Amino acid sequence: MTSRKALTEYVSAFTHSLVELGVTDVVISPGSRSTPLAYACMKQQGLTVYRQIDERSAAYFALGMAKASDRPVMLLCTSGTAAANYFPAIVEAYYARVPLIVVTADRPHELREVGAPQAINQVNLFGSHVKWATDLPMPETENQLAFLSRHLHRSVRNASSEPKGPVHINVPFREPLRIDFDQAYESLGEIAHFGGEMSLSTASREFLQKQIMKEKGLLIVGEMTAPMPAKFWEFIQQLDWPVIADPLSNLRGNVPAAVKHLIIDSYDALLKNEAFKEQALPEVVIRIGPQPVSKPLTLFLAAAKPEYYIVFDESPMLRDAQSVVTHHIQASANGLWQLSVEMKPTNPYREKWTAASNIYWQVVDRHCQEELDEGVLAKLFFDKLQACDLIVGSSMPIRDVDTFFRATERDVKLYANRGANGIDGVVSTAFGVQAAKQRPAYLFIGDLSFLHDMNGLIASKMQKTDLTIVIMNNDGGGIFSYLPQSQEERHFEDLFGTPTGLTFGDAAKMYDAEYASVETAEQLAEALDQPKNKAVKIIEVFTDRQNNVTTHRKLWSRFNEELANR
Repeated sequence: MTSRKALTEYVSAFTHSLVELGVTDVVISPGSRSTPLAYACMKQQGLTVYRQIDERSAAYFALGMAKASDRPVMLLCTSGTAAANYFPAIVEAYYARVPLIVVTADRPHELREVGAPQAINQVNLFGSHVKWATDLPMPETENQLAFLSRHLHRSVRNASSEPKGPVHINVPFREPLRIDFDQAYESLGEIAHFGGEMSLSTASREFLQKQIMKEKGLLIVGEMTAPMPAKFWEFIQQLDWPVIADPLSNLRGNVPAAVKHLIIDSYDALLKNEAFKEQALPEVVIRIGPQPVSKPLTLFLAAAKPEYYIVFDESPMLRDAQSVVTHHIQASANGLWQLSVEMKPTNPYREKWTAASNIYWQVVDRHCQEELDEGVLAKLFFDKLQACDLIVGSSMPIRDVDTFFRATERDVKLYANRGANGIDGVVSTAFGVQAAKQRPAYLFIGDLSFLHDMNGLIASKMQKTDLTIVIMNNDGGGIFSYLPQSQEERHFEDLFGTPTGLTFGDAAKMYDAEYASVETAEQLAEALDQPKNKAVKIIEVFTDRQNNVTTHRKLWSRFNEELANR
């Protein structure tokens, strides 16, 4: 067997095995050393190829695809620092539990650590931020394809099993790097795999049955990638507890009218009120998914220290940053809504939450008619969304969603990178989500975060997309104006405010995107209503950081006053 034939056989076995294991999408960045696998991906039936020049953006694009589809996505790059540029997205994928198959091409062993160009130590490059890593053998005239197949099986099953996450496959290639496009390949066949859902044990079922009969209970739902089944909605209706719905919980969009009053979407504001917190102390807390975004909720639970704080997590890696969890149930949460609950005539504890939430939204509606700030404009934007995916940046955007996005029957699904909470790569993540879902998508992002990943816009030139980007440009890091360091004026702007003075009209022109500059509510409404004619539309909304802080605090003050008078 010639070396070219062996190389072709090897990379064909690689891509065939991945497709047979259910991988359907690959994101490739150009490079020489990855040539054999890049060619194999292009000719592989059942594999859709996406391209992104910048490896950091490519990794976030793949992250968005995997997050939205809940399936492993393959990444492929050349050797050297190209692989290192994957690191930020891999960290996010690890902590957000997003399945990625990270494939880095490498120099052959004789060119490692001897000063060869584009050769760095890629073995275990991502350390503890991947679930598993392997350094594969090079293609040989006597390929061990069964060995390769089993390593790929292990990689995909590792990425897909709880807790989901990234795996790293390092693949060395020796020149020449060309393959034979016409060479046939006979599949080795897929290894049979039988997984199983982690169901409730008898003891945990009996324990939970006792807890859900109590009146003062909170059901907290953190980030969830899959939509809730009909059985869940039936369960919470019978349970009649307040349901604390994180923006990423899948519980603020597509909400059945019959249970809308149970969804507490204003908890962040409610738990800033000292009097309400005293009245809202729970006996039992059940949390599904990670801890929600809200800091007031985190502080409330840490101070309340409920006797029973139960967390469902299919992983043994318990997420409990405040050390207040009392019971960890390592099982699928699906078992919870299989339990039977006796319908209660009324639950005063839940009614207290619902009444306070209704008051909050009444205050918000009046506030939005009288004031103009970033939050008011954000709510106008959220209220206009119809049948779409909304990707949200970190810092202020996700907090504006928590404060101003009200539960709705409209089909709006929210995504954000909350594993490591970074501001990097959000533009590329949004393109990835849109590619996976294939329906209109909106990105809600701050100016610094947009600047951080502006080159992610090149994705719109390489594959079809439908993305509208709403940039809240307050000329700097708006979140810091709400934090204690804002009280110290010395060096605040230099270190935290970090104004750049940049606007993004020219960037829109460079990437052939539509552009609108907005300063008022009327202008924003008009820009959102205007039919979209290009793949990307950028709406830049100009706000003032100090005014945003003042107006936000006015809203909280109004709500506290209104709640005290009821």
